[in-house]
Amino acid sequence: MKTLYRLVILIVCCTGSRLGWAQQAEPLISGSFQDLSVEQLAKQLEARSGYRIYFDSAAVRGVTVRAEAREQTVASVLRQALQPTALRFSMDADRHVFITKGTGLPLVLPAGFFETLASAPGADSAAVAGQPVPVAASPSQLYEIGRLSAAPASGRATLTGHVRSAKTGGPVAGATVYVDGPGGGVATDAQGYYALTLPVGPHVLNIRGIGIKNTRRRVLLLANGQLDVQMEENVVVLKEVVVEAEKTKNVTGMQIGVEKLDIKTMRQVPTAFGETDVMRVVLLLPGVKSVGEGSNGISVRGGGTDQNLILFNDATIYNPSHLFGFFSGFNPAILKSVELYKTGIPAKYGGRLSSVLDITTREGNKQKIAGAGGIGLLTSHLALEGPIVKDKTSFLVSGRTSYSDWLLGKLPSRTLRESSASFYDVNAQVNHTFDANNTLSVNGYVSRDRFRFGGDTTYAYQNRNGSVKWRRTFGSRLFGVLTGTYSRYDYQIESARNPVNASVLRFDIEQLGGQVDFSYFHSSAHTVDFGGSTLRYNMLPGSLQPRGDKSLVVEQTLAREQAQESALYLSDRWDVTARFSVYLGLRYSFYQALGPRDVYRYEEGRPRSPTTVLDTVRYGGGRTVATYHGPEYRASLKYALNDNSSVKAAYNRTRQYIHQLTNTASVSPTDTWKLSDAYVRPQVGDQVSVGYYRNFKANTIETSVETYYKVMQDFLDYRGGAKLLLNPHLETDVVSARGKAYGVEFSVRKTAGKVNGWLNYTYARTLAQVNPDNPAERINGGAYYPSNYDKPHEVNLAGNYRFSKRFSTSVNFNYSTGRPITLPLSKYYIDGTGRVYYSDRNAYRVPDYYRVDFSMNIEGNHRIKKLAHSSWTVAVYNLTGRSNPYSVYFKSVGGQIKGYQLSIFAQPIPTVTYNFKF
Repeated sequence: MKTLYRLVILIVCCTGSRLGWAQQAEPLISGSFQDLSVEQLAKQLEARSGYRIYFDSAAVRGVTVRAEAREQTVASVLRQALQPTALRFSMDADRHVFITKGTGLPLVLPAGFFETLASAPGADSAAVAGQPVPVAASPSQLYEIGRLSAAPASGRATLTGHVRSAKTGGPVAGATVYVDGPGGGVATDAQGYYALTLPVGPHVLNIRGIGIKNTRRRVLLLANGQLDVQMEENVVVLKEVVVEAEKTKNVTGMQIGVEKLDIKTMRQVPTAFGETDVMRVVLLLPGVKSVGEGSNGISVRGGGTDQNLILFNDATIYNPSHLFGFFSGFNPAILKSVELYKTGIPAKYGGRLSSVLDITTREGNKQKIAGAGGIGLLTSHLALEGPIVKDKTSFLVSGRTSYSDWLLGKLPSRTLRESSASFYDVNAQVNHTFDANNTLSVNGYVSRDRFRFGGDTTYAYQNRNGSVKWRRTFGSRLFGVLTGTYSRYDYQIESARNPVNASVLRFDIEQLGGQVDFSYFHSSAHTVDFGGSTLRYNMLPGSLQPRGDKSLVVEQTLAREQAQESALYLSDRWDVTARFSVYLGLRYSFYQALGPRDVYRYEEGRPRSPTTVLDTVRYGGGRTVATYHGPEYRASLKYALNDNSSVKAAYNRTRQYIHQLTNTASVSPTDTWKLSDAYVRPQVGDQVSVGYYRNFKANTIETSVETYYKVMQDFLDYRGGAKLLLNPHLETDVVSARGKAYGVEFSVRKTAGKVNGWLNYTYARTLAQVNPDNPAERINGGAYYPSNYDKPHEVNLAGNYRFSKRFSTSVNFNYSTGRPITLPLSKYYIDGTGRVYYSDRNAYRVPDYYRVDFSMNIEGNHRIKKLAHSSWTVAVYNLTGRSNPYSVYFKSVGGQIKGYQLSIFAQPIPTVTYNFKF
């Protein structure tokens, strides 16, 4: 009877409009309705009359109806169609029709109904205000939220809940939750959470998302409460769902300079060795440039490779690559989403100057055991997931390994045949739901690489990362996340061929962090985020040890460096009007370089060098060596010109307290890091960006133009002949530089149809300047010069064509201006000693870069019930076989200086990969 009461309450809430409806003309229907299902009949009647028809799908399944109508009312048509069946219908004053099995719904309330309901024992037991109701599973059922006695005086209440997958039990992030009419809508966060403030009364809740069926839930909102919704996976019309869920985000979304990728998009991009590669796909986005073929280092809007914060399940990754950059460090089988923030960075992120790359993995399946994997020519990967306690606790484990030595053994070079290369990575994750308000997630990640060239030097490096996240919902308006993280990166380089010079070089950096984030839903127009974070650094800058009894290498170990970095932040997103929205945020960061540390004091007015050291100041453990702090401003706004176009603008200031030391443009395992101290100041960056966004053809074609201007201060550059490894006086060989970057990015994306993909063009300049007080330390006379990442023109095309549901092809095209280089111009002699005269720094460029890739994807049949779903991917990387320059170097041969070009992939590379999931 309670279900009946809830339905009746909905009808009563609607009776206020009975008189107005009665004055409207009753629509008359004509037509022949033959051999239709109840669902088909309902759709046709709704389209012709404006009525809304509700029914339980299970109750009408398999029922076929017939009717002939000539200028008849909806009631007459339904009576004729349903009379031979066991179905009955009822109609209310607002043209709502309820089809039920057996008996119709009574639409008349008994006298004193509400008084009886309020006083009845246990009347509020089904749905208490502020407490969750059972997970919604039926589109025809009415869900009562809250209780009459707790109805707010304002006439508005907040509906919250989680959207989860019915198949896996995991959260559905980015799903759109909205109501019919002017109530508005929101998108679920990374945990599938939503909050809507609506007028008290009946509503139809609509939920749409990527890869899930569009769903409707009928709710009667009486007071603040919670409704969790389970969503079914949509296999048949996947692309259409993607378009519906994201079709206006390009225009209506608040963020500017943000790119979001999902694993389905990433799998369509051909890569060098056939495996889905996060970093390779990121390089196809506008404003992102490669620092060298075969390297996973990226430059975002002119920033250095160290100016990108890479987060893997909230923990920092210092080296995101395997085998010197040929493979990404992330297993594609477990990835959920990848978000790149180039500007408009939310206030909760900090610590890097240029960008944030946030990579998250899926939660394990809470319903059943499942798995996925792939087998390629050089690597294989496997992932398993399933419930530990069904609907409450799940696990997800994955592993990946390489077996490339067989390929090296086939090469003609003896040195390469004697080489070896291997890597592995392992992920483990456990998610537990305590109750509707508390969840816990534990993640772990380990990766290790080992490479030996020609039986001589062995390189080994590894990442170790972990995170623990507790999510707590405090009420309908406030929820929080407490996160603890651990990150460690270390490398070891062994040289053993010559026993006299045998040595081991080591470096490591360890980071322990904690963060608390709160979100407060003040109203549908206001969302306030606030929180704080802290990080503890512990770093070994370098250690050189002799290897073996015969080694004459002198032991050298630099003192460890320690520091504490903390921050507080507050931000508010305010929808001023339906068209105009503003985001304002403030982050204030604090940094302390800590002892124990020996700090050298140098003579004033003279360049710092070992010869100008006056004395040494010793700081004990825990003492503060240097302190830095300052505000980081975040602001953005959006104005919708109409339903299909908008303009956006953003400004952000960022601070970075850690610096990478490298003598190459690309990421190398021999790179080290330096913490800010008394001589090395933190980097500071300011960026302004403006964009115009326009959608065409029912939002299936997205276009955008973004322009930006960025200034950077106190990033590190190096004097000529600088020593970066094992230098106890590092401040004598580095100089503070400043820079500016500006550009414009054009993007066109087609998101639907057999042909889809994107085309990006970027024009960008990145300039640096070193102009210290001492003229002897100036580079290029103190003038601006192109930085290592200055590549003015870049074009990226990623296109896909689906011939059928089982066969598709993809093609990539990449072009970019060659990166800057410093060339030797002439040779001269002083006192009989030959010397080389070099050009100004980065005055020349290597040849331009372009590459074409092609792939074919062949899927098995799409039967839902089968042992495993599989596919084959055949790809060719560098289809034209172009010898793109990785680097240009010079050697003295017979008294002459000759230039040479090194290419990593100078010929087409075909690959075959078999992927499966079950």
